[in-house]
Amino acid sequence: MDASTTVVSAVMSVNSDRPSPTPEAAPALSGDPSTTVPPDHPGIVSLLGVLAYGEISAFYRLVDDARMAPTLGDRIAMASMAAAEMNHFEVLEAALRERGRDVLSVTEPFSAALDAYHASTLPSTWMEVLVKTYVADGLAADFYREIAHSLPSDVASTVRDVLAETGHSEFVVTEVLARVAASSADKDRLMLWGRRLLGEAITQAQFVLAQREELTELVMTASGDFNGIVALFDRMQIRHSERMATLGLV
Repeated sequence: MDASTTVVSAVMSVNSDRPSPTPEAAPALSGDPSTTVPPDHPGIVSLLGVLAYGEISAFYRLVDDARMAPTLGDRIAMASMAAAEMNHFEVLEAALRERGRDVLSVTEPFSAALDAYHASTLPSTWMEVLVKTYVADGLAADFYREIAHSLPSDVASTVRDVLAETGHSEFVVTEVLARVAASSADKDRLMLWGRRLLGEAITQAQFVLAQREELTELVMTASGDFNGIVALFDRMQIRHSERMATLGLV
């Protein structure tokens, strides 16, 4: 079984319909030196590329979503988050430039999958905007953080910097908690929305991993083996459940 088949099979084994795993069922990665990704691994460029496209698409998404914001304060908060995403994109662009790569050519292969994800999860209400901002972006960040420990130190530092919490999303928690406390109907709808975000994220992750052999090999190296990959996605699902609980969506 090649790397793409193995990783995609692992992704498919984690879905929004099965019960969330417990933390005991998904032990943390050990950081064994044998799982270290070499500095010249071709998957590193692809990793920086998919991150860069994720950041620039998040910038445009936040700008667009801000049009649904009901107050000036909400629009300002969304603008601050969009500015942070653009800053992160510029960090990744510089990292790719240092490796002699052009950001446009490196990010292009990932545009279809990420655009498809956003097209399939277009929010129809301000509350859906907020939940997607908090939950969906967290899913992506969890995945990259999970493999960062095995990356070369300079790459790991870049990945962690662009995924660092900015604190801007805290207003999301306050607004969503207030809404779900006031309306059980809204709570039920947003719980379904959160499950949909998880399912669509997994679907598009399958597509990306199946199409980019060098990226799947990097994930395999970072995870150690098939069981490590399954544990990785289990931990992502645990954190997704924790974020939903933070929003009162349980």
